[in-house]
Amino acid sequence: MHAESPRMTGWQTLLYKEVLRFWKVSFQTVAAPVLTALLYLLIFGHVLSDRVKVYDQISYTAFLVPGLVMMSVLQNAFANSSSSLIQSKITGNLVFVLLTPLSHWSWFIAYVGASMVRGLCVGLGVFIITVWFTHVGFAAPLWILLFAVLGAGMLGALGLIAGLWAEKFDQMAAFQNFVIVPMTFLSGVFYSIHSLPPFWQRISHLNPFFYMIDGFRYGFFGVSDVSPWLSLGIVGSAMLVVGAIAVHLLRIGYKIRG
Repeated sequence: MHAESPRMTGWQTLLYKEVLRFWKVSFQTVAAPVLTALLYLLIFGHVLSDRVKVYDQISYTAFLVPGLVMMSVLQNAFANSSSSLIQSKITGNLVFVLLTPLSHWSWFIAYVGASMVRGLCVGLGVFIITVWFTHVGFAAPLWILLFAVLGAGMLGALGLIAGLWAEKFDQMAAFQNFVIVPMTFLSGVFYSIHSLPPFWQRISHLNPFFYMIDGFRYGFFGVSDVSPWLSLGIVGSAMLVVGAIAVHLLRIGYKIRG
């Protein structure tokens, strides 16, 4: 019993530190992404509301809301763990965490856990703001929660991998701009993939972010481009793979231990 306490206290302290890190600048880490999503809704909803056909009896503005919420969850979960690690590596304060007897699992739980908190906070903020502009139902609330948690966890773990790999801010910016942003924008946030030509529909099915957003959207409307069970299987498998890679890199001290 006494042997477990230090480990629990350790990961809880690191988790608290990571949550406090982004919450101290919440105007930048939470409020700014919410504003960005709101601008997307206002611009795309106004310009494309009469031009883009989505599911029957669902307005384009309502269709946009779940996509914007999930996009915000994913991007901010990734940004939290990746930015924390790269900043700590460059400023040199990561050594103070390395000196502690924390296991690689404690690191993983703390960094990914904090990323999930930030991602879900931003997602909730985006939903609260955007839902004022349209009516969005809750056809299957458990699916909403499940995909939000899995998506935030996977991107938090992916951010951990990127933060361990990157050695400078330029590398991190390249990873985000050339991997994360394209995958989120091309995942069906602003359109149903059934509106795409067959070739691009097949390409979209190779993007795991598509399944996160499609499954998440199913929770609101009860309709989706693919079966939510297929989306759950793919997202769950991707989460396990990315999480296992992140844990392994932490275990061997990849680019953080000499």
